[in-house]
Amino acid sequence: MSRIRPILDRFTGRSIAVRLAVSALFWSFVILLIAGLILSTLYRDNTERAFDQRLLVYANTLASNLVAPGDPDRDLGPIGDPRFELPLSGWYWQVARPNAKPWEIRSSKSLFGGQFPSLTPSIDDKFGQIRRGYGKAPDERGLRVIERDIDLGEDGRFVIRVGGPSDEIDTNVREFLVALTVTFTLLGMALGFTTLLQIRFGLQPLVKLRSALGAIRRGEAERIVGDYPRDIKPLASELNQLLETNREILERARTQVGNLAHALKTPLSIIVNEAEGAPEEVAAKVREQAAVMRDQVNYYLDRARAAALAGTLGTLTDVEPVIAGLARTFAKIYRDKDLEVDIVVPSGLRFRGERQDLEEIAGNLIDNAAKWASGRVVVTAEIIRDEEERSHLRLLIDDDGPGLPEAARADMLKRGRRLDETKPGSGLGLSIVTDLAALYRGSLKLEASPVGGLRAVLELPGDRA
Repeated sequence: MSRIRPILDRFTGRSIAVRLAVSALFWSFVILLIAGLILSTLYRDNTERAFDQRLLVYANTLASNLVAPGDPDRDLGPIGDPRFELPLSGWYWQVARPNAKPWEIRSSKSLFGGQFPSLTPSIDDKFGQIRRGYGKAPDERGLRVIERDIDLGEDGRFVIRVGGPSDEIDTNVREFLVALTVTFTLLGMALGFTTLLQIRFGLQPLVKLRSALGAIRRGEAERIVGDYPRDIKPLASELNQLLETNREILERARTQVGNLAHALKTPLSIIVNEAEGAPEEVAAKVREQAAVMRDQVNYYLDRARAAALAGTLGTLTDVEPVIAGLARTFAKIYRDKDLEVDIVVPSGLRFRGERQDLEEIAGNLIDNAAKWASGRVVVTAEIIRDEEERSHLRLLIDDDGPGLPEAARADMLKRGRRLDETKPGSGLGLSIVTDLAALYRGSLKLEASPVGGLRAVLELPGDRA
């Protein structure tokens, strides 16, 4: 059993319905197989006993003729069945003294001078006990044989043997096995069908619960509603409480992030204002460092806000309007280089997260592509599915710029690293994208672009409406 379980686990995967169905069908097959073996064995035993009873009737008739008054070595005559008179008919009898010479043995005409098979007595056999077994007839056909000993006192002992064709037993058992196989096959099919119906009916509440959770994730509902069985109802209630607690935590996080932003930005503004009265060199240094502090504060505040909101159930953002707005914005910002921003974003694609985060992520990538592009940026969006059938939003941002060597692409994703100091910016753009993508359990990769420059491959949670 320990060897079968890993095989079943690999076959059934993670589906409860498949696991239940395979388990039920497997054990039904095992039970039906064991039942079939038991029934076939019992039927063969009963068939052999019935056949032995017929042979015993003939043996008792011979014994009665033998013990009748007269010479015990006389001809015993017919015993009422003409098959014993037909040569090699498969039905034979023989009466002889122990260790008798061949000419002293009396037998049925059907034996046709052949030798009747004898059974080897067991050590535990008692005198007069009936022995049963199988042997070979003179024509090599199988025989079912019974033997019994008769003690006639002064006339000595005799051994009576009667045999019949064993293929009658085999034929009856074979016909029974065919009927049993057909019956159990139909029974197994009926059990399998009813098992599938039971599984479908039994798991229906879980399917309903999954649909309710999907509606919450898509933003179509705020809590799980509906009636559930007593086994599932506590789970639905706990999930509702978890959702409510999650909303409260997120609301507190938003409030704390807002308070922190206000508490930090106000002192920074005061420091900058106070520096205006200082010498120019000091004032310039204060303004420079205050700007750095403001960028860092904004970066980490945005990250804290995104961490609180990433993966929030029910938060969905349409992708096409966001990308279209960003394309128009950057086309205007870089109009001096006659930049063309092409978008290939089917309608209905949605990002499972906040609109502000999608704008931050996609905006940084499009901005970086626009800085390096010669004149064209292409933004493509699609929905893909992973090995576990989970849907993801994939954004491809291509530019026709000079591109990057493969060894330099990993360095570009490090926080604060810039490959060309002549380009404006703080160096935090791609690191912000990487951190936000990680918060949403996404990823960012840099590849060679088919249009000649660099391609940014961004994967985020998403689906199709």
